[in-house]
Amino acid sequence: MTLPPELQVLTINATILAVAYLGIYPTLTDLTLRKLMLVDLVLTALALGVVGALFWGTGTRFSLLLFQTNWAVFALVTMMVMEYPLMRRLMRKHGMTFGGDEE
Repeated sequence: MTLPPELQVLTINATILAVAYLGIYPTLTDLTLRKLMLVDLVLTALALGVVGALFWGTGTRFSLLLFQTNWAVFALVTMMVMEYPLMRRLMRKHGMTFGGDEE
């Protein structure tokens, strides 16, 4: 049984986010917005790499409800949507804001 392409990408994104928010971020000492963004950049690149390895050059189209898109846009948009509530919660927990009020 194979999963639909959208579900494959969502599973990859969810797995990477679970590792990040349950494993990586809790173990970082002195978590700052800069560290959070750097790790997030690496994990997003990892997600794009894995999804690209599966779908690059296949011509597979992905549905984002209102329109069809390619694998890269689908992976990035769904990663951002899935990560937003997790990042907000982590930032609140550590007293971080995007305004630079952290120390």
